[in-house]
Parts: sequence; C-alpha cells; structure tokens
Amino acid sequence: MKIISAEFIKSAVWPPQYPPATLPEIAFVGRSNVGKSSLINTLVGRKKLAKTSNTPGRTQLINFFTINEKISFVDLPGYGFAKVAQSVKKDWGDMIEAYLRERLSLALVVLILDIRRDPSEDDLSLRDWLEHYRIPYLYVLTKTDKLSNNQAIARQRAIERTLRVSAGKKPILFSAITQKGKNDIWQFMEDHLSSLPQTGSNS
Repeated sequence: MKIISAEFIKSAVWPPQYPPATLPEIAFVGRSNVGKSSLINTLVGRKKLAKTSNTPGRTQLINFFTINEKISFVDLPGYGFAKVAQSVKKDWGDMIEAYLRERLSLALVVLILDIRRDPSEDDLSLRDWLEHYRIPYLYVLTKTDKLSNNQAIARQRAIERTLRVSAGKKPILFSAITQKGKNDIWQFMEDHLSSLPQTGSNS
C-alpha cells in the first residue's frame, strides 16, 4: 500500500474515550519491548509516528492512528514487564481486554512476538482469548535481523510448535532494520480487510 497520510488521532484508556469507530481497525499487541512501535513506523514509512523507547512498559495508553483516511492502526500497551507493579499490570490487562472485547470496528489483531524468545504465558493467554472470541489475528515475529537465516528458521519452527500453529496461521518474519516482511504484512492486512463482509466490523 502506498502511504499518503499517517496521522496520530488520540490516546485513550477506556471505551468512552475512544475516537468514533468509523474505520476498520488493526490493533498491534505484544509484550513490552517486542518492537511494536517500530513495526507500526516501518509499515507506514514514518520514523516517529508511534513513539519508540528502549524502556519496556513506556506505552501505557491505547494510541489511535489513521492511515490514508481508510484504516486505523491501534497501538495497545505492552504487557509482561516484570518491574511494573501488579496494580499497573492489572490496569493494563483490563485496558487491553476492554478494547478487544468491545471495539466493534476491530478487524484484525497483529500479535507480535520476538523471534529470539519463546512465547510467554501472557502471549499464550492472549492467543487463547482471541481464539475464544473469534477475533482474527496474525502472528508477526520481529527482530529477525538479530539472527542468521538458519537460526531464524529454527526459531520460527520452535515458536510454531509452542503455539500449535495451523497452516493458515503461519507467522510472518519481520525486521524494522531490513524491512523484511513489510510487504507480506501489508498484503495480509489488505487481503483480510477486502474479505470482510462489512467494513468496520469483526462480526
């Protein structure tokens, strides 16, 4: 997709604060420091659309962006950072769940995993939650530039075994450094959006 415009709309915590649900939304979610913001920035060709940080747990709000005035990207708070207080962890979990459960314009969730790490309990719980509520999702394995090609293939296979990935759920390998996987992710998202019976609905 040719990116003509990519704009930050607003940040929110709870549903009453969300912007109007006028466009189909693609939500990006993963554990803290998995490369979520870098993925969003690479997809839209902007260096600073989504704020990146070396400090895990920095994104504590739900951030909404409009792409080409046709799609919304939603950057959800990262989870699983050990140094965050339990009360904050619970708030983050409640915030993510409220969005995923209640947002009718949600069309797809991009579930992001670091290819160098095994899926965590939080990752598996989120996957099971998406399956339970029948929310479409795509696995993306980030930071593939940190590994050799053979290492990346081996890690992909190991992660797929842990996730019990079916043929239709194969993850896409991605690197913000080399832009590997960028076109494949866009192709998947565009194909998925075009297959929806009604734009802006995941029902």
